[in-house]
Parts: sequence; C-alpha cells; structure tokens
Amino acid sequence: MRLSRFFLPLLKENPSEAQIVSHRLMLRGAMIRQEAAGIYAWLPLGLKVLKKVERIVEEEMARAGSIQLLMPTLQLADLWRESGRYEDYGQEMLRIKDRHERDLLYGPTAEEMVTDIFRASVRSYKDLPLNLYQISWKFRDEQRPRFGVMRGREFLMKDAYSFDLDEASARKAYNRMFIAYLNTFSRMGLKAVPMRADTGPIGGDLSHEFIILADTGESAVFCHKDLVDMAAPGHDVDWDDLQGLVDQRTALYAATEEMHDEAAFAQVSADKQLSARGIEVGHIFYFGEKYSKPMKAVVNAPDGEVSVHMGSYGIGVSRLLGAIIEASHDDAGMIWPESVAPFDVAVINLRVGDAACDAACEQAYAALQGAGKDVLYNDSDERPGAKFASMDLIGIPWQLIIGPKGLGEGVVELKHRASGERQTLSLEAALAKLTGKA
Repeated sequence: MRLSRFFLPLLKENPSEAQIVSHRLMLRGAMIRQEAAGIYAWLPLGLKVLKKVERIVEEEMARAGSIQLLMPTLQLADLWRESGRYEDYGQEMLRIKDRHERDLLYGPTAEEMVTDIFRASVRSYKDLPLNLYQISWKFRDEQRPRFGVMRGREFLMKDAYSFDLDEASARKAYNRMFIAYLNTFSRMGLKAVPMRADTGPIGGDLSHEFIILADTGESAVFCHKDLVDMAAPGHDVDWDDLQGLVDQRTALYAATEEMHDEAAFAQVSADKQLSARGIEVGHIFYFGEKYSKPMKAVVNAPDGEVSVHMGSYGIGVSRLLGAIIEASHDDAGMIWPESVAPFDVAVINLRVGDAACDAACEQAYAALQGAGKDVLYNDSDERPGAKFASMDLIGIPWQLIIGPKGLGEGVVELKHRASGERQTLSLEAALAKLTGKA
C-alpha cells in the first residue's frame, strides 16, 4: 500500500480526552476515531490489526474444537426472562422496543440465545460434546466509559459456549478453553496469567480471568512469579487430557484485586511474590445447569432426559489491541508484535522525486510484495524527520530506509522497531533478510 493512497489521518498532538497510553496512541496513530462516549469508528490501520487479532482467535478456537457461528446482536427479552437474568443484569443492558412494542435488548453476551439454539437442535447425548462460538459486536452501557477500547460501550468479543453431558465432561471443555487461551495470547506476543475470578452476572462456581501484566493496567493483581515465566503450552498437547497442565498453573497463587486473600498470598515465599497491575483480556466460566435447567436445554441419555452442563468463554478482541499497546510501546509510539502488526515492513523514501531513490524504493516495494509481505510504502513528501516519527508512531516491525546518500555508497538502512537496532547493508541483503532468504 502506498501511503499517498492510504487513509492515515495521524494526529500531531496528544488528545486531551485520552488518559492512558493505548487510548492516546490509538487516536494519534489513526487507528480509531471516537463517535460517541465509548463508541469508536475503526479506521483502516486499526481495522487491519483487529482482523489479524481476530484471525488468531479463530485459528486457536478451531484447534480446540470450537465451531463458529454468528448470532444476532438484538435479542428477545423473553429469552432472558426465561433464565431470570433480564431484571438482574442491571443498567448496563441496553433495553429497547420494536414497532410492535416487543422488548428487545442489544446483547452484552449470548448465553440465553445460544441455549435456545441448542435446545431447538440437539436431542441426543450422542451429539455431545459441543462447543459453539462467535466473534461479534456487543454493547454494555457503561456508566463511565473510559480508556478508549479498554472500557468502551461497544466492543468486539469472542464468546464461546460449551455443552456437555455431565460435570466431568464440562470440566474437560473448560480445560480446553483454558489452554487455548494461553496459546492465543502467546501468539500475539502477550504473557497471560490465569487468575481465579469472580463469576459476576454470568454465574457459576468456577471462573478464571486471563490477565496481561502492564504498568498501566486497570487493576491490581497478585501472583506467584513462576506463573509469569511459564511458556504457553503450545499445540502439541493431548486435548483430551489437559488437567495436569491446568493444575500446574492453578496450583500457584494468582488472584485479581476482588479475589485477593492476603493470608494465602503471605504463604508464597517473599522472593516469589509479585504485585503488579493487570489488564483482563479473557474470562472463562463453568456454570453447570444455570441456564439449561430453567430453559429446558436437555438431551436424551441412557438413563433418561438430563439437563446439559454448560460453560462460556470470552475474549475481548477489540480490547486486546489496547492491551497489546499497553504492554508494548515506548515514547515514540506503538511497537506491534509481528503476528498482529498492520504492515510487515515500512519502506521509507527519504527523497521522493530523486530518480535513484524512487527506483530503489519501487524495486523494494515490488520485491517485498512478491514475497508475500504486507508493505506500507511511505512515498509522502514529508521531511525525513516527520517520516521517521510517523512510522515509529504506528509501530510497524521493520523500516527499510532508502535515501540518496546511502544509495550513493551502495547501501540502505534497516531498522528493527522493537529493539531500535539499525543495520547498514546493501538493498539486496536487506530484502533477503526481510523475506527470510538471508
């Protein structure tokens, strides 16, 4: 993509309404634009990252055996009355009426709707286990929306729902999501720590939040340091027997501020105690028959008709962009992990109109695109300093800098955004390094 043809309305000044780093950088970096309190338009750069995050989530859900569907954003209030949550959910639920005076709501989550789909379609225990998920926009009417996409009213969420014959099977489903979440966040360059959490309005008696440690995190968290050092389980695991891997992580102390137990934390050796700030990016629940019993989601089993056991599993897809920035930035701007970066490489022409610079940049642009790289070619007429600042701001992993002085000496400059390392080498060697042929 040539910058001259791309829509990238960068801001030079820090927006006054942005209180945290991710909000400030997403506005300045032309990723989002606020349309109302807690409601944002996703601009092209932000949408590219959002789609890459979404794709990783889809791949990991498929690997864990979850099947994608898409449910409506508007839900009938009658479904929520069946479960008993319509009045209990509170003012965060946006309630509306259609022209026929039927009560509707803009879904903050979809336990009731997916249970309705299940009970209308599944009759036999032989069709279990079943795990369905969607990635869709949700709405929660936050009283004080703030911090950009970290605490917005409209947000993109992955929500999965498991259906199993009994508690033992349901716990296996819970474990699959537990491990899938660790792998998902790891692929985005994040270190996620699972922490025992409050079940809140979702219900149930087993719940974990997945927390990203960041100095600018929204809440205090407490955990054993070894949890932070544990690598993601990876994909070479026995998906039918994950209890040992889950036990390895849940045996060590880890709690959010709401669930923190000072006495239990004191039992952790002082050199292993970690108190930090954290950002919630995922939340999983097992709640048994909380929805299936009142909504009569049953299957025929060898011993008769039984209510299914359920769990739900959420990932804040749009929220993840803010979390990644909070965990990975510097004074110059965002530092995107390669797996979710909006572009792989920025080609920077230091003197547009110079025949040698233009030719070298076109050669690099074509070669990188031919190798399957997503390239942003900065062919703007800005001064070099402004070009460097804008490319650092949007955090593309690699910058290929081509100018008349270097070309006169037969070299270009290759900068790695995360480390700041700069290399001077021939154009051919730089392209070989960027395309994995070096």
